[in-house]
Amino acid sequence: MMKKRYLLMVGSLLASVSVFAADGAHSGHHVADPSESQQAYMQGMDQMHARMQEGMQSSDPDVAFAKGMIAHHQGAIDMAKTELQYGKDPELRKLAEEIISAQQPEIDQMQAWLKKHEQP
Repeated sequence: MMKKRYLLMVGSLLASVSVFAADGAHSGHHVADPSESQQAYMQGMDQMHARMQEGMQSSDPDVAFAKGMIAHHQGAIDMAKTELQYGKDPELRKLAEEIISAQQPEIDQMQAWLKKHEQP
């Protein structure tokens, strides 16, 4: 159930990102400035994608997986924190808290694996 809600939330956010990207293609047209929450989501997405790309540079597939997933999970946590900062819906706020609780231990596990295998 949580996975379904997580996928729904991520899908909704990605759909909104697509709308912003499409709006940018209409240069010369007046587009309202994005809200603080939209800016926070976009900044988080940009940072997540950059960290994921960086993590995927390893030729070792295990290291690439761990580093890429750490970036992905951290992106989910950052988005969840933005939801907690700006969101109003109790169901989504609860889901955001659950995402943080579920993803942080996995980040810790992957970071421990990297350290054990002497990876930066």
